[in-house]
Amino acid sequence: MDYHNYGCPIRFAAGVLGDRWSLVILRDLMFKKRQYYGDFLTAGEGISTNILANRLLKLEMDNVIKKALDPDHGRRYIYSLTDKGVALLPVLLSMMEWAAKFDDKTEMPKKFIMKLQEDPESLSAEILAHLHS
Repeated sequence: MDYHNYGCPIRFAAGVLGDRWSLVILRDLMFKKRQYYGDFLTAGEGISTNILANRLLKLEMDNVIKKALDPDHGRRYIYSLTDKGVALLPVLLSMMEWAAKFDDKTEMPKKFIMKLQEDPESLSAEILAHLHS
């Protein structure tokens, strides 16, 4: 389905981000320092190899992530966020804040939640600095 021609911003975003695995991959890239196929596969989420390969390819085709050969291990790839992917930081932070408010089982450090609620700009700046380092 070609979601790029919908004209509706919600449908466009849902087309890019609308499944749980894409969001988990973006979370892992943005917040958990995972960057290799094996990192995502062994992260404890239970994603199958075919689904992982499909979502990585889809995110790459949507220019949300990119892959490059690892200079230290020429047979594996490093995945990273593109500028388009990094621009999703406020979206993911908003989702995290929403979950912290409405899901009593949300697993985030209290310090992170407090900073997210009290000083989101500073938190965003810290995360962006980490992503660009």
